[in-house]
Amino acid sequence: MDFLIEAMSWFHKGGPVMYLLILSSLVVVTILVERFVYYRKMDLDVAGFSEYIVSGFQNKEYEAIYQSCSVSAKPAHKIVIAAFDAQKMGRNITTAMESSAQLAVAHLRKGLSILSTVVTLSPLFGLLGTVVGMIQSFSVFSLESGQPMAITGGVGEALIATATGLSVAVLALLGHSYFSYRLDGFITDLEQIAGEVEKNLPNVTDEKGVNHEAA
Repeated sequence: MDFLIEAMSWFHKGGPVMYLLILSSLVVVTILVERFVYYRKMDLDVAGFSEYIVSGFQNKEYEAIYQSCSVSAKPAHKIVIAAFDAQKMGRNITTAMESSAQLAVAHLRKGLSILSTVVTLSPLFGLLGTVVGMIQSFSVFSLESGQPMAITGGVGEALIATATGLSVAVLALLGHSYFSYRLDGFITDLEQIAGEVEKNLPNVTDEKGVNHEAA
């Protein structure tokens, strides 16, 4: 309880800008949690899946591959389905897989631009709060009235906004860096899977399993 009281006291000392910073922090935390859950859901054992589809192509198990991939929302599975569908329709499978991969990457990148914006914006909010607090401190500063410590106390309180803004920015930056790293990993995995499909699927162009069974 004492901690909450102290936190509320510091919050009020930071000024009105603290409301913007609290809102920014809530946005950051929401995005981090949502992205973490989504990335875990989309994660895949790429080595195992790559081995599975290569083995399936070699054994002409096209229907089994198609069916197992069609029930999944994972990006790697979707590009395999896109390749099968393109092969069936007589379209370029590379182009189809690229389109599917781009759509998957767009979903994976969702929210990262907001984190990037908060990294830049939250320190500016904090600086604004500090400047406003210093202006207020100078307005009450008066040596004649015997208040030489008023300005130092006011500046100390104003710096709360800057410290909060920097804290929010650090959290957003760490989250953005982590998910950007994960995104690069997803892109590499998709390229690996697409390469395996592209190498093996053309070898079965005339097979009934590709043109008909995968439908």
